[in-house]
Amino acid sequence: MTVAAEKFSRLLGETHRLWRARLDQRLKPLGLSQARWLAIFHLARGGDGLTQTELAGRIGIEGPTLVRLLDRLTASGHIERRGLPHDRRCKTVHLSRKARGLLKKMIAVADSLREELLQDIPQRELETGGRLLLKLKKRLEAAKP
Repeated sequence: MTVAAEKFSRLLGETHRLWRARLDQRLKPLGLSQARWLAIFHLARGGDGLTQTELAGRIGIEGPTLVRLLDRLTASGHIERRGLPHDRRCKTVHLSRKARGLLKKMIAVADSLREELLQDIPQRELETGGRLLLKLKKRLEAAKP
């Protein structure tokens, strides 16, 4: 591995962690933890009614961890779980009116942070970086564990 490749991979991970931490700080006044806003975001983006398994995969967490998170989101009134008529073991997750009301605020906070962080980076550099990240993402998705 080259020094540049090692530096790139380290910086990619550190940048991701810092960006999410900063977003988490800014969403706390809305009463949302990182896990909560991620679940709401993925439900809103993925379409209402994802199964718990689908949602866990999108967030990147294990089933038991998701169940605890969903229990907290249900208790706080952000989601509801519904059983499927043809398979009672399978539950779908739905955003509540309360969570839908938070979406615009969540998006505004995320957009504001993105704008702040990327404001002076030329469009060309963003496009180049986006193409590189897309290549990496496709390789990771295609790779066998």
